[in-house]
Amino acid sequence: MFLGDAEAPRPLAERMRPARLDDYVGQEHLLGPGKPLRLQIETDRLTSMILWGPPGVGKTTLARLIARLTECEFVPFSAVLSGIKEVKAVMADAERLRRLGRRTILFIDEIHRFNKAQQDAFLPYVESGDVILIGATTENPSFEVISALLSRARVYALRLLTVPELVTLLERALPVVDVTADSNVLEQIAIHANGDARAALNTLEIAAGSGAITLESIEAALQRKMLVYDKSGEEHFNLISALHKSVRSSDPDAALYWLSRMLEAGEDRMYLARRLVRMAIEDIGLADPRALEQAMAAQQAAHFLGIPEGDLALAQATLYLCVSPKSDAAYRALGTARSDVRKLPAEPVPMQLRNAPTSAMKEWGYGKGYEHAHLSEDAVSGMECLPPSLAGRIYYEPTQRGAEKRIAERLDEIRRARQARREET
Repeated sequence: MFLGDAEAPRPLAERMRPARLDDYVGQEHLLGPGKPLRLQIETDRLTSMILWGPPGVGKTTLARLIARLTECEFVPFSAVLSGIKEVKAVMADAERLRRLGRRTILFIDEIHRFNKAQQDAFLPYVESGDVILIGATTENPSFEVISALLSRARVYALRLLTVPELVTLLERALPVVDVTADSNVLEQIAIHANGDARAALNTLEIAAGSGAITLESIEAALQRKMLVYDKSGEEHFNLISALHKSVRSSDPDAALYWLSRMLEAGEDRMYLARRLVRMAIEDIGLADPRALEQAMAAQQAAHFLGIPEGDLALAQATLYLCVSPKSDAAYRALGTARSDVRKLPAEPVPMQLRNAPTSAMKEWGYGKGYEHAHLSEDAVSGMECLPPSLAGRIYYEPTQRGAEKRIAERLDEIRRARQARREET
């Protein structure tokens, strides 16, 4: 017997495709009880749809499951391998099946790879009901799918699977690969899969070849060192603390090391982006106003590019924050102002700061004493804007670092001008 005569086992991800809706893991916002897509399936009122989401979140699995549960013919169609000629051949078969009373689900993987002319070829068949089109895409369909096709299909956005969801899937797969594994080990696989079920199952299948699932076998499967990491536990907070304090200390080398530790451990990139934004506000502030712009730009770039390209944007922002002049003046100013708000009585807004939209309110003194800044020299008036008990209170005291040095000089000018205006009156 030739080796080629034996049928090769299907990949674990293929063998783990569910046969029932209740066995499908993840996407509760679409498939939970009473949710829109579940209702469509259960009532058998299917319409054409676009499944939009990252790789490995179950788009193909869901399409196959829908076809199975609604007893439709399932015809997979690759945008990479097929053209208009193949489209017409498939549609002719679908039309023939419809005349025999059978429905066809045409599943188009990577529909965003079809050009406009190819997508146009589907329209008449979708409109006539010859096929129920289910397209899968990792790209935003608003930009990648023609409007005529988009208007005839519902878009469902699928999310990355959570660590608990991936662990559930891995636990179900253990009997299939005939191995056992500690829950902590499965959690590490889930963390490193970063929301991708296919990646998690592939790692498990390769690691199972050694006969036991251990951290060592996972490292061998991934071909890199496993960093034991709990996204909600102590080590998570230790690492982000180390990153934050390295940035605050203007140490780019240490900051890059701690950032890399978290990236390699599979940390949520948007969590890291949020923390960088916080650092820009809390530790740099107006000493370099562009720090916040850089942090927000890094968040957008990381979200737009994904992994691994987006990681460079996070690294770039980290370096920028490290070398920026530091100031926590805004942070301290807000804290002091809030402390006064909490401790002191809530005094009424001074009359000069109140609007007077009616004549009665003017008679009551609303707006009396208001000084329009633009009518004053240098647009600085001497009007007091704090309640009487807090008059003259100073919250913001800029540092002499970076742009705040210039801000401090300007603020000193403003305060001297305000005092001069008050003395004039």
